[in-house]
Amino acid sequence: MRIVLVGPPGAGKGTQAAFLAQNLSIPHISTGDLFRANISQGTELGKQAKAFMDAGNLVPDEVTIGMAKDRMEAPDAENGFLLDGFPRNVSQAEALDEMLKTEGMKLDAVLDLEVPEDEVVRRIAGRRICRKDSSHVFHVEYKQPKAPGVCDVCGGELYQRDDDSEDTVRKRLEVYHSQTEPIIDYYKAQGLVVTISALGKVDEVTGRAMEALKREDDDK
Repeated sequence: MRIVLVGPPGAGKGTQAAFLAQNLSIPHISTGDLFRANISQGTELGKQAKAFMDAGNLVPDEVTIGMAKDRMEAPDAENGFLLDGFPRNVSQAEALDEMLKTEGMKLDAVLDLEVPEDEVVRRIAGRRICRKDSSHVFHVEYKQPKAPGVCDVCGGELYQRDDDSEDTVRKRLEVYHSQTEPIIDYYKAQGLVVTISALGKVDEVTGRAMEALKREDDDK
C-alpha cells in the first residue's frame, strides 16, 4: 500500500507510522529522517537543505520533493510506503501525484489522525524531557515520574522545552491549519481520506487504523 499519514502535531504520527509500517511491511518515510540522511550523507539535496536551514530559512518545496522522490525509488519502497510529514502542503501533494503518475502508480489511502485541539495542547505542553538524556520523556498527566521533576531512569532534571510551551503549540497548530490541513480536502476530492480518532492507547489507535485501511483496500 502507498499511504500518506496526516494529523496535527501531537497526534502521535511518528509512533503510529512506525507500527503501521511494520504491520504492513512497508518503509516508514518521514521528512525528518530524509533531511537527516541527506545532510549526513552529504548529498547534493542535503547540502542545499543545510544551506537553507543554516540561514534560518525554510527548505524549499523542490528540495523536499527531490529527497522524497529519491527515497520512494529505493528498492524497499517498490511495494509501497508510508509517508509521514510529506506532503506538507497542497503544492507538495500535487507534486507527489505527478511523481507517482509518471511511474504508473497512485496513492491507496490518506490516513487522517483526528485529535481535538485541547488534547493536542495537553499532550505536548505536558511533556517533560530529561536534561541528561532527551530520550527519557515524561508527562505531567500520562507518565508522571516517581519524584516530581526528577528522571526515573538517570536522576536528571526534567524540564519543559520551549517548543512545548502552550503558546508555541498553539502557533504550531495555526501553521498546521493554514498549510497542511488543506491537503485533507485535496485528497477528499480524490476519495482517498480515511479519518480515525487518535484518542486512546497506542495499540488501540493502531488497531483502528489497520481496520480502516483494510476496509479501504477491500473496497477498491
